[in-house]
Amino acid sequence: MIFCVEDDAAIRDLMLYTLTSAGFEAEGFSESTALWAALAEKTPELIMLDLMLPGEDGISILKKIRSQTATADIPIILATARGTEYDKVFGLDLGADDYLAKPFGMMEMISRVKAVLRRAAPQKKARTLRVGELTMNVGEHTVEVAGKRVTLTLKEYELLQKFMENLGLAFTREQLLQSVWGADFIGETRTVDVHIGTLRTKLGACGEYIETVRGVGYRMEARL
Repeated sequence: MIFCVEDDAAIRDLMLYTLTSAGFEAEGFSESTALWAALAEKTPELIMLDLMLPGEDGISILKKIRSQTATADIPIILATARGTEYDKVFGLDLGADDYLAKPFGMMEMISRVKAVLRRAAPQKKARTLRVGELTMNVGEHTVEVAGKRVTLTLKEYELLQKFMENLGLAFTREQLLQSVWGADFIGETRTVDVHIGTLRTKLGACGEYIETVRGVGYRMEARL
């Protein structure tokens, strides 16, 4: 949801139309009272804020948004007819994420909105799986054995990840085929055995972490 605070009805309607056409949900407000009421009900992904508004101006609104815990992290793009360098810098110093000087094109607005949302999106933390001397960095898609990088094929990597995320659980060959190769895969369960064999070889001493469960399939046990 994107909130557009703009007192000019024609401009506001055009902004809302463009945003919804680009796939965003958007709501418009002509002044601060309606904005504060809406913020009390829900938190938008971004606010488009005009500086020159009737009553409470955009600078005052920006200050309050940044001073309140519930709204402090909402991305804000300032939109104003003011074109001086001072107004731009002042708004950015107060915590605005970007700035659009009127008149601005709608495609430029969408581009700025998308860029700010990308920057504001929470960064994925690198997730690391460890079993004994075996380490997998899921974010970087890498595997190390005793600190040395090991090169795996995609299926070998996916098999290893399946085991490392489910330590102690035994999987049948059919389960591994469906999980790694997909339900539409046409082939024999022997495919799993071949890939397990090459995976064990590439992992060296850590290959023994993958155990054969007689009559069932394979599992990986936790190792210190």
